[in-house]
Amino acid sequence: MFIIDYIVNLGASVMMPLIFVILGLILRISLSRAIKAGLMVGIGFIGLSITVNLMIDSLTPVSHAIVERFGFNFSVLDVGWPAAAAVAMGTRVGAFVIPVCVAINMLMLYTKTTRVLNVDIWNLWHHAFTGSLVTIITDSLWLGIFAAALNCIITMVIADRTSSDVEKYLNLPSISVPHGFSASFVPAAWLVNAIVDRIPGVRDIKIDTEVIQKHLSILGDPASLGAIIGALLGVIAGIEVKAILQTAITMAAVMTIIPRMAKMLMEGVYPISERIQEIAQSRAGAFGKIAIGLDSAVSVGHPVTLSVSMLMIPIMLVLAAIVPGNQFLPFASLTGLPFAFVLVTAVCRGDMFRTLLTGLLTLSLALLIGTNLAPIVTSTAVSTGFSLPQGTTSISSVDYAGAMLPWVIIQSFYFKAIGVGILSLCTLALVMWNRRKLLQENAQLAEAGEESESHHV
Repeated sequence: MFIIDYIVNLGASVMMPLIFVILGLILRISLSRAIKAGLMVGIGFIGLSITVNLMIDSLTPVSHAIVERFGFNFSVLDVGWPAAAAVAMGTRVGAFVIPVCVAINMLMLYTKTTRVLNVDIWNLWHHAFTGSLVTIITDSLWLGIFAAALNCIITMVIADRTSSDVEKYLNLPSISVPHGFSASFVPAAWLVNAIVDRIPGVRDIKIDTEVIQKHLSILGDPASLGAIIGALLGVIAGIEVKAILQTAITMAAVMTIIPRMAKMLMEGVYPISERIQEIAQSRAGAFGKIAIGLDSAVSVGHPVTLSVSMLMIPIMLVLAAIVPGNQFLPFASLTGLPFAFVLVTAVCRGDMFRTLLTGLLTLSLALLIGTNLAPIVTSTAVSTGFSLPQGTTSISSVDYAGAMLPWVIIQSFYFKAIGVGILSLCTLALVMWNRRKLLQENAQLAEAGEESESHHV
């Protein structure tokens, strides 16, 4: 545990290159290629981190100005994902979550119940968060670890079921996103797609980057779109002209730089991914097609993802004021909204209209879930020694205390044996369904490969 904690505390920009170098050597890639791959991953993560922090630094005062201008005042304070992650990893469940989830991943690969090799170790804190809250309500460490394990398994299945969309619509071949926060919004995106597809007229509405470029050419350019949305947020916040212009330019830079940093990161991922596929094929499809599981940061710069996320900042504040029963003031989590929409954008096939509808649904629920879980989140934070902000008695966060998946898991444990039993059976059924789908997909890939080889001969 000391070694694991030491590596995790190095931070993603150091931890991820180390993981990729070690993985490359295990896969018998030359030392020079493994080191280069690791360095490119590290450079990409640093570039993404700097750019995302730039976005957060720019949007935080804007969000604060919007809150002050409209006089929002609620009893539950939003402390944001960094505080939530610190709390989650500071609990007893947090101490076990990495080895438990790595073991689950290996077991699922061996039993062909996943195709994802998850190297996004840091974001396992999402599962620890769920488990930590369950430990508080059940007073059982083992039930907390079990809840974290279920959260991990379900997230892996969602990563599998979205991997084809990630490849097609986010242009990330052989990549999957087993990110707890991003995965939690996927079921809602599936629901929105199913409903919209059944409504004549509405199902024909399509607003993707191609449509925007065709009809509104200036909005089709990421830099222009970022500048316009940044300026719009500044106007809504009522800040001075100088600050509006600075926000506009910063958002233009963010939407331009993030995709390029993600591309650089992928240059390091591809050699590892290709080698894994070679090994899988050489073993007669024993594992089928393998996808590398990465942080959703790899596609946080998609124009639809960023555009919807920035539009949802003022919208979510309005929702906070009008949603009945809400006591949660979204603030610190607002700048992390792009991570909520990475997989939603993929599932909605890059369509801004459906992604925005999903955002309205999920973030309205996030306010109520954040309010509902605030007492447990506060108790968990206090138990780890977390210092509540002065004058605050209740805290929560959109990520991960405002997500549907952890909420469902936590609520199940309130019903004790019956709830846990039903949840376990549902998870098992989900895993077996995913295994059947994976076997079908592997068979189709093998058949396509045979036809291609026959045609070539």
